[in-house]
Formats: sequence, structure tokens, C-alpha cells
Amino acid sequence: MKEYINTGSKDTRSGFGAGLEEMGNNNNKVVALCADLTGSLKMDEFKAQHPDRFFQIGIAEANMIGIAAGLTIGGYIPFTGTFANFSTGRVYDQIRQSVAYSGKNVKICASHAGITLGEDGATHQILEDLGLMKMLPGMTVINTCDYNQTKAATLAIAEFEGPVYLRFGRPKVPNFTPENQIFEIGKAIQLTEGKDVTIVATGHLVWEALEACKSLESEGISAEVINIHTIKPLDSEAILKSVSKTGCLVSAEEHNYLGGLGESISRILVSNQPVPQEFVATNDTFGESGTPAQLMEKYGLNSTSIVTKAKKTISRK
Repeated sequence: MKEYINTGSKDTRSGFGAGLEEMGNNNNKVVALCADLTGSLKMDEFKAQHPDRFFQIGIAEANMIGIAAGLTIGGYIPFTGTFANFSTGRVYDQIRQSVAYSGKNVKICASHAGITLGEDGATHQILEDLGLMKMLPGMTVINTCDYNQTKAATLAIAEFEGPVYLRFGRPKVPNFTPENQIFEIGKAIQLTEGKDVTIVATGHLVWEALEACKSLESEGISAEVINIHTIKPLDSEAILKSVSKTGCLVSAEEHNYLGGLGESISRILVSNQPVPQEFVATNDTFGESGTPAQLMEKYGLNSTSIVTKAKKTISRK
């Protein structure tokens, strides 16, 4: 299998901050809004360099979304920033009515997503956000896997016309995708070739899928790993092409299995090419306080679980 090298662990939120800073220097239509979490969202440099295009809204997330929608009418490209829980669940009505229904060019950028938010606990760990956002008509949904890909996605969505939900995280994770890559919205990336099982992963689970691939290879099992960074629109062609070879699939995500990537894949499979599928995701539960590593282990969001599910789905062929 192709070897992917961890060039150094970095948090994906810093990738967003770097992308936002670069855009600020190159596109004077980009504006940034934050709900009292400038440091956590790594928006400090944009604020320092472009104070006239940065708006600190305070702990008023619903107001932030409304202001962002209004700014698009003047031709601006607003990037909103807060935790994923507050970016989606707290302001769902405003996103639905003022952004999605109205087709406004707002970029909803969400850090501290999933269970790897860690010690802040269940009230802050949203595991339903991908489902909430993908169900909104016209909303593009992106979940990046490392620092480099998050920076590239941040740059790409500025050029994309329409509402976008960009999800990233708090902890430092392996940085292994190419620097200065071109991010193609809606285009999956095949990371390894295989013939026995397809592993489709998103976000922090992509690196875990690669680790699982190595473990499976040591047992003589050939796994094809696909990085799905765009949850919607989903690259159905890449998924169907892969399962036509392997005949089974594992989906892996840091999200509730209800409403997540795995369910979107299931719809594609049942409509086109029914094959066995297993899910690596949280099982209809809230999170709890703990370190990211402890929580990923407890809730089975790691390479070990992917290996187990891969063997199970192969046995069902």
C-alpha cells in the first residue's frame, strides 16, 4: 500500500486560521465574524491584519448568522466562526431561514466538532451537526481530515458560490495530506487501492482508516481507503466504483451513525449496488468528559474498531 507520512501533528482549526489569513490578504470581499471565540477559532491574525473586516459579535450566535446573511447582500463573503455545537444546533432556525432558504453565500465555519472536543463534555460535543446541515437544501457540507486539507478547503469555499458548512476540530492530529493541495469540493480522494474491502472515512477518522489499512494488510487483507471530505454533495461515483471491486464497505466518522456519512452511503448503495456495510460511529449517544484519546477509545472511533468492522463486513459477502 502507499505509505502516508505524518509530517507533524497539528490542529485542524489552525488550518482554518491559516486559510482565513491568506484569503484576507488576497480577497477584500472576505469578512470574518466571531462569537467571542477568536482565539479558539484561530482568527487572531485575520483580526489583527484586517480589523475593518472583522466583527466580534459576542455570545450572540443567532445574531451573527443574521448579520452574515445581510453582508452577502452587499457582495461580501462572510465567514462565521464558533464551536460546532453553537454553529449549528443553537442557530438552526437562523441558518435554515436566513442562509439556506435564502441561498445566501455564508460560510459557516465550525471548530471543536465531535467527541474530540474532549474535557468540555457532552454539552459542547455535538455529534449531530453533519446530519443537521446535510438535510438543508442547497447546503454544502465539508469535514476535513488534517491541517493542510482544512487550509485548502477554507481557500476553496471562498471561491464557491452558496452556503457552506465547514467542520474541523480542536486536537492536534496527524498532518499527512499534501501541502498547497487543490481542494475539489465534492470529489473524494482514493488514498489506497484494495480488493477485499472499501473503507470510507471522513475527518479525524481518515488517519485511523490508514492505520487500519496497514493492520489489515499484515493479515493479508487488501483494503481500499477513500477520504470523503465532502459529505454533501457526496461523490457517489467514487464509492460505487470501489465497491464494485471489493463487494463490501465500512464507513467511519466522528459523528452519530444516525444521519451521518454512513447513512448517506447506505442510500447510495441500496439504490445502486447493495453490498454489506458496517458503521464506525457513535451509537445514538451523547458524549462525556475525557481526553480525546480516551473518548475515541471508549466510543470505538479508532483503527482497532475499523479493523474489526472490516473483517465483519467481509464475512457478510
